[in-house]
Amino acid sequence: MQPVTHNTIQLKKMNVELVKNVLKAQGIGTKASIANLTKLSVATCGTILNELAAVGEVIEMESDGASGGRPAKLYKYNADFGCVVCLLVKTEGGIHSISYSIVNLVGETVKETTIELQHIDVDAIDGLIEKLVGENGNVQAIGIGIPGVVHRGVVGVCDVPDLEGKPLGPYFEEKYEVSVTIENDMNMTVYGFYHLQNFEEEKTFAVVTFPKNHFPGAGFIVDGRILSGNTKFGGEVSFLPFGITREEQLRQLHTDEGFIRLAVNTLTSIIAIINPVTIAITGELPRENQLDELYMGCIKDIPEEHMPQLFIQNDTYREYMKGMVTATLESLTYRLQVIEKR
Repeated sequence: MQPVTHNTIQLKKMNVELVKNVLKAQGIGTKASIANLTKLSVATCGTILNELAAVGEVIEMESDGASGGRPAKLYKYNADFGCVVCLLVKTEGGIHSISYSIVNLVGETVKETTIELQHIDVDAIDGLIEKLVGENGNVQAIGIGIPGVVHRGVVGVCDVPDLEGKPLGPYFEEKYEVSVTIENDMNMTVYGFYHLQNFEEEKTFAVVTFPKNHFPGAGFIVDGRILSGNTKFGGEVSFLPFGITREEQLRQLHTDEGFIRLAVNTLTSIIAIINPVTIAITGELPRENQLDELYMGCIKDIPEEHMPQLFIQNDTYREYMKGMVTATLESLTYRLQVIEKR
């Protein structure tokens, strides 16, 4: 691997991100206060703030000058300088839908709704994106959650057959000339759960879903990072060796006895491999009154001291959208990619 070169351009981009992130977190700041928080020089912060103000990404505000002397200029990040568009593609219980959210640059939702469609394919998604980009000024990034495997922007095995094999990421990036994030729905759901938990330190967390009329899936956060695997196949738990055909697996999941057995096998596999602190059990099939039975089924094989907290939450829309929005906003942030640990 080639060594990372901290050249002037990279350093400037990182410094700009430091200043923007501090302003987003603090709301309002002066050159001196921002310099103190970023550990950059006042002169460097001043140059960056002036450049950002010139394009409208930062707003220069009037100071009241109540303390006497020459008042320090105040700066505020302009959350409405641009926005991101996030779409969640779903097919559940025979209903095809796309939920979308328009979010400003500090993560505040501007508009959010869900539309039902007779059919979902690339053209349906493209038509909606085109409409949203036309209605909202300065769209800077697009995020799309897909119920399937996604590798380098190309959709693989998917619950929406007409999206399989389609290079959504490259296609939309070329057409709209913005950053495009295409991600698996379970990865985004676990990412959303994780961020909403507000853990004080990096943890290992899992979400497993048992949807109606579809195969189960899972998402993993290991030590604070999404674990998706070499070809983004991680979490496809329906391919575990249950000793039955996939057709029979789907049939048994829709029976009480079969669901418990297959869910316990899935949960114990996850626990034994990644040892999470918590597993969220989601989808239409799990019921709250099954939680004790699932727990007791797991401790037949897993020593109780290694058991995670289990909880059932059927509706995960909030978590899914939170994960997608977070990942899409992160795609706008310049980060020097340095691998510190595996």
